[in-house]
Amino acid sequence: MTDGDRAIVLTHHPGGVARVTLNRPSVHNAFGDAEIAALDRTFAALDADDGVRVAVLAANGRSFSAGADLDWMRRTAGYDRAANVADARALGAMMHRIDTLSKPLIGLVQGPAYGGGVGLVACCDVAIAAEAAAFAFSEVRLGLIPAVISPYVVAAIGAREARRRFVTGERFDAAEARRIGLVHEVVADGELETAGARAAARLAANGPRAMAAAKELVAAVASRPIDRAAIDETARRIADMRAGDEGREGIAAFLAKRPPAWAAE
Repeated sequence: MTDGDRAIVLTHHPGGVARVTLNRPSVHNAFGDAEIAALDRTFAALDADDGVRVAVLAANGRSFSAGADLDWMRRTAGYDRAANVADARALGAMMHRIDTLSKPLIGLVQGPAYGGGVGLVACCDVAIAAEAAAFAFSEVRLGLIPAVISPYVVAAIGAREARRRFVTGERFDAAEARRIGLVHEVVADGELETAGARAAARLAANGPRAMAAAKELVAAVASRPIDRAAIDETARRIADMRAGDEGREGIAAFLAKRPPAWAAE
């Protein structure tokens, strides 16, 4: 399934891999309210599709995403406060949708990502950048702040690093993005797709329900005290997985030295 005329292109590939491609290269894949709504719908559909095992977020053209579209910004400048809040909530809902996707999400960053584009990267479970990639939280240069994307960025790079990047608006390269934890891997420009395919193959070999539960686990334990409640909750979570069909199959396959059932799907 593909439509090259759309701003958001969805393609399905063998092995349960779905690829979402930002497709507005002429405006550096900037997004406005229409693209935000399209991304939200697309990821909602992927979340509900049992045939999808792994999702990939990529972009066409030289840039990954320049963040907010200029026409959208021009329109929001004329909104009253209530309309601005509603508009920002739509962006927030889309970011949350991507961040909480039940399937693992690989981000392939081939070029510059600024503002909201960096927020998309921070929502990916595995973020791979080409050497040509560059990043910036450029909002302060416009008298704005990266508010809606901040929960995901702070979770990725930490509060101390976020304070510096948010207030300076400085541009940094792929190597620096890896150092601070925004991306996990940096590869040569011509090797990005190969690296993405390797990551997708690794993820597709894992239990689908286990990966979804692993993402929920991180969200549940991040930044909380290690107290009796946390210990009890983590014990409950692993007990649920052990008693489930997928956990039983995974252990049985390991002991029998055979691939688990999901690996043959």
